[in-house]
Amino acid sequence: MDFIDLKTQQARIKTQLDENIQKVLAHGNYIMGPEIKELEKKLATYVGVKHAIGCASGTDALLMALMAYGVGPGDAIFTTPFTFIATAEVISLLGATPVFVDIDPITFNIDPAKLAQAIIALNANDPSIHPLPHHDVKPKTSNVKLTPKGVIPVDLFGLPADYDAINAIAREHGLFVIEDAAQSFGAEYKGKNACALADIACTSFFPAKPLGCYGDGGMCFTDDDSRAATLESIRVHGKGSDKYDNIRIGINGRLDTLQAAILLAKFAIFPEEVELRNQAAARYSELIQNSGAASPVTPYIPADCKSVWAQYSLLAKNEAHRMALMDKLKAAGIPTAIYYPKPLHLQTAFASLGYAPGACPISEDAASRIFSLPMHPYLSEENQMSIAQVLKERAEK
Repeated sequence: MDFIDLKTQQARIKTQLDENIQKVLAHGNYIMGPEIKELEKKLATYVGVKHAIGCASGTDALLMALMAYGVGPGDAIFTTPFTFIATAEVISLLGATPVFVDIDPITFNIDPAKLAQAIIALNANDPSIHPLPHHDVKPKTSNVKLTPKGVIPVDLFGLPADYDAINAIAREHGLFVIEDAAQSFGAEYKGKNACALADIACTSFFPAKPLGCYGDGGMCFTDDDSRAATLESIRVHGKGSDKYDNIRIGINGRLDTLQAAILLAKFAIFPEEVELRNQAAARYSELIQNSGAASPVTPYIPADCKSVWAQYSLLAKNEAHRMALMDKLKAAGIPTAIYYPKPLHLQTAFASLGYAPGACPISEDAASRIFSLPMHPYLSEENQMSIAQVLKERAEK
């Protein structure tokens, strides 16, 4: 059994894939070829925003978004510790400081109430209100406090964060919001599509994502004409009127034409795949919830949201229970994964921030209990019933 089945998908679209790839090979515009603009236009229309800017990866998308806001040393960016390192990594790469805010225990997304506390705590320089980064992150020669600059919520596992609450808090404090939609392209929040929920949104086309290419790729989305122009400049070395007119410091963040051609073929069946993912998730939840009182906790999706199910993640009773379930599934030939085993505030890469265990207790608890089952549009009912049966057998012991 595959954790993510890309082979079945490829078989469905092979004719179109081959045609698209051959077209690129024929015209030879491997960098910024016409497929880039075609993809950007289609995805912007799908999301419901004016601008889409393709780039080399989801990480580059986040980096470019922060660069578009001029983020640098002395700036504080609020984000969740329960995510992949890329979200906070780009903050540190620019010399800014991530301020970690704990998650909601049901959705696993950043908790708006704690976000408000963290902003107040940073402005007051009072860690008794909310845990703050250690003072060692400040320049040794400066007594200037960290300045709140922006928020990066993460749409974890394909479920959008609570953007009405987050955007209201950000506006109150004069902060920008960047939607980390690396896992949520295709999801919905209160009638709006993911990637249209913040000032700038960033997604990833890593192969395992709901819409993935056959390498690395990413995209930024925005309704702001000026930000879009800045992002387009940043992705090509700060390009101005031509490639030798550099008006700002940028990066080599272009999306390959071949990857755009692959994404165009995949996007043709993407809306159907989103529905198939939701059908598979609903079937999982029904089967597992009927497995017995000792079964793991199934995901919660608010009534006004639609997940794209980048992962289907369960909560075991504790770490030992998780290990027992995963071992049992492994013995039955069923792959599992843990997203994420260690929250970012406890990662070695961020040790200089001085966060200690207990700083984000909900994230730490989730990291010790969570595990994910196979999830993709082509997951058969038979396979799901087999998975649920293994979990039921374990629950009955």
